[in-house]
Order: sequence, then structure tokens, then C-alpha cells
Amino acid sequence: MVHQLRALVVQLDLFGAEFATQHRLHATDVRALICLLDAERSGRHATPGWLGQQLGLNSASVTALIDRMNKNGLVERERDDNDRRRVLLGVTDRAKDLGLSFFGPLIGHAIDVLETFTPQQLETIGEFLTKMSTAVETTRADQAGAHEPSGE
Repeated sequence: MVHQLRALVVQLDLFGAEFATQHRLHATDVRALICLLDAERSGRHATPGWLGQQLGLNSASVTALIDRMNKNGLVERERDDNDRRRVLLGVTDRAKDLGLSFFGPLIGHAIDVLETFTPQQLETIGEFLTKMSTAVETTRADQAGAHEPSGE
């Protein structure tokens, strides 16, 4: 099962790399778009600081990333109406259209596959994916802690 999961991750990564290559994007640009789309879907306000945390980037790198993506018409910046000092990020319609034209067929096939499972099986799959995400996050945090200077 672990080998099948790893193989799927590799296939999805290659698929995303094809999208990045076709549209002359960096892999980080694609990850940023995914984070911003997920934030939008969940109703979260995405800020540069939040995006940097999601991607593991420092503030200068996030600024360069957002500048590059804004220049390419993929991301918009706007001031928060409640706090004019805060900048909110959003994905443009152009970026959504590019993503849908490329990833739409894959999403359609994924939906077809999911429809072959019972509600109970889907619940189990969801639980598995949630627990695997937690396992990855825990391992990353453990490894980051193991590589921090000891202060001695």
C-alpha cells in the first residue's frame, strides 16, 4: 500500500510538472496556486505570511513569488477592507481557467473513480488520507526539530 501511495504521489508530481512546464511556471508557483485555491474554497483569507508558512518560504522569497505570479496574471493582491495594512491574495480567473483546462480531465476521472465506492468506503478513504497527511506533517516537524541548532 505504501508503494502504491508513493507511485501515485510521483505520478501526480509529474502531472503537475507538465502543467508547470507548459505554462512556464516554477514548481513553487504551482504549489502556491494550489494553496491559494484551497484557501479560497475553505473561505480562508490568504496573506503573504500565511502563504510563506504553507510553502516554507521566507518573506523575501514570498514577495518574489507573488511579484512573479502577479506579473504573469495569476495572482492578485488587494488590501483588506478591515485592516488596510494587511494584503490579501487571490487567484485570478485566468489562473483558474488554465488550471481547469489542464487538470479538469484528471478531476473528472478522479470523480468517476470515487463514484465507484460506497459511502462507507469513501469515509474510510477520507480517514486514511487525513491520517496520512498528519503522518507527513508530524514527520516533517520531527525532522525540522532534529536539524535545529542545539544552542551549544
